Amino acid sequence: MTSKVETVLGPVPISALGRTLTHEHLAMTFTHFYREPPKQIVDVFENPFCLEKSGFLRQFPYSSKGNLVLNDQAAKEAVVNDVIAYKKFGGGTIVENSTVGLDRDVNFYKLVSEKSDVNIVAGTGFYVEDVQAKANLSKTTEQMYHHMLTELTTGFVEEPSVKAGFMGEIASVWPLREFERRAIVAAGELQPQVGCGVSFHPHRAIEAPFEIIRLYLEAGGSKDKVVMSHLDRTLLEDDKLLEFSELGTYCQFDLFGVEVSFYQLNPAADMPSDGQRIDKIKLLIDDGKSDKVLMSHDIHTKHRLTAFGGHGYAHIINTVLPKMALKGISQDTIDRITIDNPARWLATNI
Repeated sequence: MTSKVETVLGPVPISALGRTLTHEHLAMTFTHFYREPPKQIVDVFENPFCLEKSGFLRQFPYSSKGNLVLNDQAAKEAVVNDVIAYKKFGGGTIVENSTVGLDRDVNFYKLVSEKSDVNIVAGTGFYVEDVQAKANLSKTTEQMYHHMLTELTTGFVEEPSVKAGFMGEIASVWPLREFERRAIVAAGELQPQVGCGVSFHPHRAIEAPFEIIRLYLEAGGSKDKVVMSHLDRTLLEDDKLLEFSELGTYCQFDLFGVEVSFYQLNPAADMPSDGQRIDKIKLLIDDGKSDKVLMSHDIHTKHRLTAFGGHGYAHIINTVLPKMALKGISQDTIDRITIDNPARWLATNI
């Protein structure tokens, strides 16, 4: 059997993936997470996409409703151009993490892949309870299991010609809702049956990653095939990060490019800089866990696309990887984190 990965244009060998971003979005909506702006700058967000307002938008990205729509025509044109640039600068694959509740657009993912020659791997699963249609909330663990199994082995519900290549991002809040708990357990039960990778989105609470992995492992999921996302905004203390890494999952740092310390979705916490993210990765490397680290940007708003003044999908390649080398991380280790680890996580032997 040959290890392969299911992309939106069909299966490819893992050797064809190249440098890979493991947690991105190409088309989705995030409007549920809108936050009112500070009263003194409300007028800024009436039409925020201009140079003199870009600083406010970086500081308060969730206060612009238009910024939270990543699937209108302007966003789609910007995404295509940025993925083409990602290919130009050496990118090979993007893992698209939009699941049920985020208005994914599988046909657009196909278009992006065709125009850019970048492999796009699309996920299956369920986002947090709050964004679900009422009909989904009563789904049992078994129904969730079969939904994901169908999309992995037969095709997406809305586009049967395309199969999912992994489960994720499967998302939850804290404390876990019963709907979210069922989705986690379903992923754990299904993973050993199909052998694919899984990616979880934890809430911004220290306990969340630990509890999600406990449920997943107890349901039968493999620790070698699961990613915990967003650790760079969740496990901020070194000791907690090292403690979590002992569980054996992939540890993902996926907010590269967010260089604003104020974090609207958790104002009490300091959002780290890219330099600090690299330091966390180096901590894990020095602890012998370079084979369990993944990196990405989690682009999910317009302002992070280059057409809207952002960094685009090539930011890690052009800016972060050279900085990692300056901090003493070898090229072999950089390639392990950005090429080898994603391929091993995504590979299946079906």
